[in-house]
Amino acid sequence: MKHLPKGSKKLIHAWAFYDWANSVYSLVISSAIFPIFYGALTIVTDSEGNKLSDTVTFLGIGFNNDTLISYVTAAAFLVVSFLSPFLSGIADYIGNKKNFLKFFCYLGAFSCIGLYWFSLDFLWFGLLCYFLALIGFWASLVFYNSYLPDIAFPAQQDKASAKGFSLGYIGSVILLILCLVMILKYDWFGFENKGFPTRFSFVLTGIWWIGFSQYTYYYLPKGNKKAKLTNDVLFNGFRELRTIWKSIKQNKTLKRYLLAFFVYSIAVQTIMLIATYFGIEELEWGDQDPTTGLIVSILLIQLVAVVGATLTSRLAIKYGDVKILIFINLIWIAICGYAYFITTPVQFYVAAASVGLVMGGIQSLSRSTYSKMLPENAVDTASYFSFYDVSEKIGIVIGMSLYGFVAQETGSVRNAILFLVVFFIAGVILLMRVPKPAIRE
Repeated sequence: MKHLPKGSKKLIHAWAFYDWANSVYSLVISSAIFPIFYGALTIVTDSEGNKLSDTVTFLGIGFNNDTLISYVTAAAFLVVSFLSPFLSGIADYIGNKKNFLKFFCYLGAFSCIGLYWFSLDFLWFGLLCYFLALIGFWASLVFYNSYLPDIAFPAQQDKASAKGFSLGYIGSVILLILCLVMILKYDWFGFENKGFPTRFSFVLTGIWWIGFSQYTYYYLPKGNKKAKLTNDVLFNGFRELRTIWKSIKQNKTLKRYLLAFFVYSIAVQTIMLIATYFGIEELEWGDQDPTTGLIVSILLIQLVAVVGATLTSRLAIKYGDVKILIFINLIWIAICGYAYFITTPVQFYVAAASVGLVMGGIQSLSRSTYSKMLPENAVDTASYFSFYDVSEKIGIVIGMSLYGFVAQETGSVRNAILFLVVFFIAGVILLMRVPKPAIRE
């Protein structure tokens, strides 16, 4: 492990490179290949491709396929919500954030590999791998995000955060294209059928995640403090969290920003998680192959998101973080209104491009804005970021639960999309109430 000073370009690049490593999960598993694979596995169609049934039996209960996966997703995020504050408090105290980052990275990556054996005959195993992969990915982000104020000065954090998201989008697109070529041209690789390269994509995701993360681990510092892991330290994690919560409540800017982030994040994260399932269930693809069409739209989102993250960071420098976040939320409102009426692939592509432009910007800027609002002398950054991450995860639990309920009761997610507009409007109102923070260098 090399020790590099805070603000070092190489250190910032090494930190941001973890996005390159782990973002393949969010693209291949969360957004693209796995949702399409899951849909093909759980939807029964006739010879002409018309849907006959989308009911899946799990634990003796019949579920709408979208409802089942959304409930599993919500359950996993609920676990992360309760787990991350506990772990981040411990990590800050004993100074081993990197070990926790590694553990959850490997848990997520090996669970992705386990999805190779996903089948209706052993549905419990496939859903367990999906459940653990999601926990591994999001729990690792608690520790990854908490490194931002440790490796970059406030004036560098917008660009560092945007660089991470940009690297993530580019890296994940490269792997997705490789997987897409394997699936569509499986005979080029000597595969006998289309099913194997789809499942092999899950294996490649795990290998990519583990392999490229080693560069990040080589340069990241271990942590801020050093202490042995004792019973006192375990309980101290909770005491430290109470202290952090009291600090947040006394900081009007930070408290109001967290509330605003929580509200609009409900809508943002839910849309990103359901986009592909929406495309499978609601669009009229006609003679066009839905697999190719959906992956093309997701590639479009990722590529445009690189531009969005970079553009947003520059606009934030000129106009201020909160003002730009308000503007982005207004764009999200317009996108939701448009998405409610789309029925064709072309309309879906337009929506995808629009989502990509604001998706990268709102994720990147939300993270760096929060980082700059932390107390100047804060050293227990993982505990502070646990509140940020818990806000996001609880929001996802609420959003995915609403989505699952609507899908089960109405058979359509269009009404849920309109309902998400309420969260964006509330987010705008709450952001307008955030006091202007003091400028830190």
